[in-house]
Amino acid sequence: MRRLLILVLALAALAIGVPMWMWRGPGPLAKPAIVRIPEGATIASAGKVLADAHAIRSATWFRGLAGKLGAHDPIRAGEFRIPARASAEAILDMLQHGRPTLKLVTIPEGMPSVIVHDRLMATAALTGTVPVPPEGTVLPDSYAYSNGEARLAVVQRMQKAMDKALAAEWAGRAPGLVVTTPQQALILASIVEKETGLAAERATVAAVYSNRLKLGMALQADPTVIYPITQGRPLGRRILESELHAKNGYNTYAEAGLPRGPICNPGRASIDAVLHPAVSRALYFVANGKGGHVFADTLAEHNANVKKWYAIRHARGEM
Repeated sequence: MRRLLILVLALAALAIGVPMWMWRGPGPLAKPAIVRIPEGATIASAGKVLADAHAIRSATWFRGLAGKLGAHDPIRAGEFRIPARASAEAILDMLQHGRPTLKLVTIPEGMPSVIVHDRLMATAALTGTVPVPPEGTVLPDSYAYSNGEARLAVVQRMQKAMDKALAAEWAGRAPGLVVTTPQQALILASIVEKETGLAAERATVAAVYSNRLKLGMALQADPTVIYPITQGRPLGRRILESELHAKNGYNTYAEAGLPRGPICNPGRASIDAVLHPAVSRALYFVANGKGGHVFADTLAEHNANVKKWYAIRHARGEM
């Protein structure tokens, strides 16, 4: 009878000890590994991913022990770096409460869609193909992605972000604007984005183009001449005289008004500048030789500023 009691107690201890060892003891992973947990993962589906990566001994055991010994918080999606020999308990806590590792693809302000496409296709960790996004539909920002994620899914996040940002900016726009729709604002913002890289100038550049539109003057923005030639890629040479007269729906020298569509993907700051332009009567601007521009209300003032700019270029040997 005594031997039977000892055997029963031993089996009971074993029944308790083995699960606790499998839950809290060192795991089988020989070296650190990255695992990708998809959106909507459950304990069961995460367990299969972990077992396939040899991070746990058994998906079935993991699911059962997690239900009895683990927290009941939801699993997070993303990529997680699992340390070597991590216990099942530690791994579950990481998936529920840890921060996934991030990979980022960055789209700078003013990047045209053909180069956005190039960048996505060159990101080896992404999968699938994707067409060139329509110009102006991508919000410049840094976007996180996971290994094996579809390029189309990343583009859709970029476009959703632009829709949201543009709607928010439009809702808070200043009164009396020359642009009357969010799309017009986006088109003008793309020109502002290409015409200046200085934050302090954006609202004034936006004012110049707004003033011109109100008066029916041609915008005469060089980037709109280049866009139909290269789709936003660098031209690599000076604009030809014939190109200044080409009527193609974009060239704002040959036709008054806004071009038919955006010429790049503008950032939040340029959209904000168009929807909150500076209070200014300026109609002209030209480079000042210091990385910025000098603005003028009249053609006479502008011509004088242009002479100064030409003198600077002559002194530099550029003309």
